[in-house]
Amino acid sequence: MLVPLTKLSCPAYQCFHALKIKKNYLPLCATRWSSTSTVPQITTHYTIYPRDKDKRWEGVNMERFAEEADVVIVGAGPAGLSAAVRLKQLAAAHEKDIRVCLVEKAAQIGAHTLSGACLDPAAFKELFPDWKEKGAPLNTPVTEDRFGILTEKYRIPVPILPGLPMNNHGNYIVRLGHVVSWMGEQAEALGVEVYPGYAAAEVLFHDDGSVKGIATNDVGIQKDGAPKLWVIDEKNWKPGRVDHTVGWPLDRHTYGGSFLYHLNEGEPLVALGLVVGLDYQNPYLSPFREFQRWKHHPSIRPTLEGGKRIAYGARALNEGGFQSIPKLTFPGGLLIGCSPGFMNVPKIKGTHTAMKSGILAAESIFNQLTSENLQSKTIGLHVTEYEDNLKNSWVWKELYSVRNIRPSCHGVLGVYGGMIYTGIFYWILRGMEPWTLKHKGSDFERLKPAKDCTPIEYPKPDGQISFDLLSSVALSGTNHEHDQPAHLTLRDDSIPVKRNLSIYDGPEQRFCPAGVYEFVPVEQGDGFRLQINAQNCVHCKTCDIKDPSQNINWVVPEGGGGPAYNGM
Repeated sequence: MLVPLTKLSCPAYQCFHALKIKKNYLPLCATRWSSTSTVPQITTHYTIYPRDKDKRWEGVNMERFAEEADVVIVGAGPAGLSAAVRLKQLAAAHEKDIRVCLVEKAAQIGAHTLSGACLDPAAFKELFPDWKEKGAPLNTPVTEDRFGILTEKYRIPVPILPGLPMNNHGNYIVRLGHVVSWMGEQAEALGVEVYPGYAAAEVLFHDDGSVKGIATNDVGIQKDGAPKLWVIDEKNWKPGRVDHTVGWPLDRHTYGGSFLYHLNEGEPLVALGLVVGLDYQNPYLSPFREFQRWKHHPSIRPTLEGGKRIAYGARALNEGGFQSIPKLTFPGGLLIGCSPGFMNVPKIKGTHTAMKSGILAAESIFNQLTSENLQSKTIGLHVTEYEDNLKNSWVWKELYSVRNIRPSCHGVLGVYGGMIYTGIFYWILRGMEPWTLKHKGSDFERLKPAKDCTPIEYPKPDGQISFDLLSSVALSGTNHEHDQPAHLTLRDDSIPVKRNLSIYDGPEQRFCPAGVYEFVPVEQGDGFRLQINAQNCVHCKTCDIKDPSQNINWVVPEGGGGPAYNGM
């Protein structure tokens, strides 16, 4: 999010100078899932239990440090950094003094960045025309492009015709975390003030309702208040190869697919992963374990045999596309990057569109900040021209052209129906068909009760190609300050057992790719309780999206916590 203001007042840091405070739906299958009458308290976060109603906070002095800036950018991803860089480029070209601050919850720029990634360089080249001279880490141009449909034992090759979304000619296979880190260096060189380790936790407002700024979260409060990178055998290494598949191990009604990218980084590295649409219906499905099963396919396993996994991570992708883009501007701020849903879903690419949105946002903000005839109805500037500029850009045209591909997978043929639709309508009409298909609703609404579904029996990991969850999470470098309130908050502590476990067999223990949620026996009596292992969280936010009761609310933990991806 960008917050443009003529003069912005925002707390850039909050410090706590007091002593730490100590703290002391109709259920089904009741005989199996019943719990004690007293629900153990799970959530202690101030967003659920406000401090103004907590007697322990009476008389506590919370000192806050405030900073003012012209533009504050939340999140140092490709879009945020693009906006910051472009603003400073424009300021230098027009000899204007604009203070740009960028806050990032990761301890280091790029540490929370996770992507395959096969990068369309259009926006990157626009922002950095001299990127080669500056040593940008785009080292692996795509040299081979393959697509296939997997059955349980075979791979059916599918030709990639010119003009189809999956054509990667001219793209680069990159470690996006390294690209983001490099962009951070360029931003700082231009004078952007970059603050890693600061998590934006709250939006501040002027009296007129416009956005004033952001507040970082508090620190010093006690606890109670699927992609991987592998090093493979060199004989299996094909630098520049891009491999995508659909089909097994997912059924036709479960949207998803895989990627396997061969990097050219001086050693035989591959990045691989499985994407699973969160509108899946079977609560017994585990995206992580589907990924482990996929690696054993006869067309995938040979690449990994003799290799070694060196990293692991997970994230959720905004795949709603054109139909799901919200209003992008509001008084005092605007939305850029992945959050509004600028990903080209059939391409499985969003970095280029995210960067372009940041560039357009910077240009729109700069025009208003430097206007001699600036007139604003609110203290926080409402930069409406950003949305107009975006709609007139290639980003809007690209997203519009592929708008019907993802919704077309909801028919009786599922994913294969979507492939047929793409082949007929997109390849021939290039997205100009005179209709727009709709999505089927929110992802959490698609989950069926456990009694209506068949449990999935997953094979045990062999420790060579497939692995258990916790040893994988250990490779993400995830770390949080243990003694802080859990940032996975529950609106009602009783719902996980009374509703999710009784009706859906506790899907949170499967859809989480980091083992954060467990149902464990209660200490006294019969039944189960939900245990939240917040220190395992890799910040994918899947739980906030897929929870069938919409009871989980993901909030930012203390800045600097979370995964520490090394060029994922």
